[in-house]
Amino acid sequence: MFLSAFLLGLISSFHCVGMCGPLAMSVPVQHLPNSQQRLSILLYHLGRIVTYSLLGLFFGVLGRHIFIAGIQQKASIILGIIILLVVIYQRIFTKSFNPPFIQVFTDKLYSIIRILWGKHSISGTYLLGMANGLLPCGMVYFAIAGALSSVSVLDSIYFMFLFGVGTLPLMLSVHFTSTSILSFSFRSKARKLVPFFLATLGVLLILRGLNLGIPFISPQLAAEGGTAIPCH
Repeated sequence: MFLSAFLLGLISSFHCVGMCGPLAMSVPVQHLPNSQQRLSILLYHLGRIVTYSLLGLFFGVLGRHIFIAGIQQKASIILGIIILLVVIYQRIFTKSFNPPFIQVFTDKLYSIIRILWGKHSISGTYLLGMANGLLPCGMVYFAIAGALSSVSVLDSIYFMFLFGVGTLPLMLSVHFTSTSILSFSFRSKARKLVPFFLATLGVLLILRGLNLGIPFISPQLAAEGGTAIPCH
């Protein structure tokens, strides 16, 4: 699952470059010396990863309560099925799934981003990256599904952290290397891999929930719900 988290971040970064690349490229650092520009850009992406890790903490705690309630295996299967259904939906109707209430949250978040945009400071760039990590994104939703099915809070944090790290190589290349590898043709071909990888993640979640005792794929989980401890 941890390898899946990193690969999900790596594959989804081709989507991120198209959606978040313009935002990342326009981070207000042009007024800073070159060394501080590089530092600010690194802090911007660090802010994104910190936000992803905090989301892992939140959903890890939620997932732990599901585990204690004795339904985590069922939840893993349900999440896997939902991912497969969303992938099929997007393949058939070629449009993203975005719940309507997300728009209200997005509008408020953009107002915060506009404030941070005007700070023109290194710390403001870091906070801008944290805010960017909260922007609604289907790929982040899928990563959260994986974090939610983790067996511990630490695993959930680690899952989201590795997802963020997976996005770094391509996102940093937008700033620090030639953009020739980011041609429309290249990105288009890479994005075609996304639904297949997401479907694989969905299948892994289902297999994980089936508790088949297969190492690394469907390991035997601890008994659901725990055992009551007598008081006397």
